[in-house]
Amino acid sequence: MIPLKELVDYTNTLLNITDFHDYAPNGLQVEGCAEVGKIVSGVTASLALIEAAVQEKADALIVHHGYFWKGEDPCITGMKQLRLRQLLANGISLLAYHLPLDAHPHYGNNVQLAKKLEFKINGGFGRDGKNMIAMYGELPDPMSASGLSAHIANCLGREPLHIPGYSSSIRTIAWCTGAAQGYFDQAVSAGVDAYLTGEVSEQTTHIARETGVHFFCAGHHATERYGVQALTGHLAEIFMLDHKFIDIDNPV
Repeated sequence: MIPLKELVDYTNTLLNITDFHDYAPNGLQVEGCAEVGKIVSGVTASLALIEAAVQEKADALIVHHGYFWKGEDPCITGMKQLRLRQLLANGISLLAYHLPLDAHPHYGNNVQLAKKLEFKINGGFGRDGKNMIAMYGELPDPMSASGLSAHIANCLGREPLHIPGYSSSIRTIAWCTGAAQGYFDQAVSAGVDAYLTGEVSEQTTHIARETGVHFFCAGHHATERYGVQALTGHLAEIFMLDHKFIDIDNPV
């Protein structure tokens, strides 16, 4: 067991949370027990994940998508009340890390997705202040569009949506996990053959068709499962804590 404050302070410093201008607070969002012996991690602090954490007798829940997003209704009613009641009644602390977890050079979603897909990282783009969020690089070997689709599906367990570009062979690629279709223009400017992210918008089709850059959408949830696992695996090792990652399936 370690003090909750020690865990929070270490993780906040590790992820440099004060360097980011985010859409929700990073760090401790709901305070539970004063000491932590077991962590459960997951992508989103849904009621299903909280209930699983209760079953696991977790002291802390660490996620990528937490609560208190800018512009949301601040009232603690309905769905939000049920989630918070479960956390508080069971003494489970909630820690959430959004952009800092996307961008971290070792435990971040984008570097971990690159590791999963065997992409070589050459650089970054898509700034939040001084921090690069997205990445660009190269495939392990040049692939056809259908070959890259199959590679993504095999690695992530999800068939991606592909909007074709021009090139018959894809060598260079940019990527950003989650809802990062808005970075497609910057990926095009980087001169890559393809761009991979988690979601797609109506205008994405036209960008791909008119610029010739292949676009792959592999799912918001599916692309963001790996950073939180790497982070909490590190925390469990450093502090000698029990840890379990729970994947609550999400088709989006």
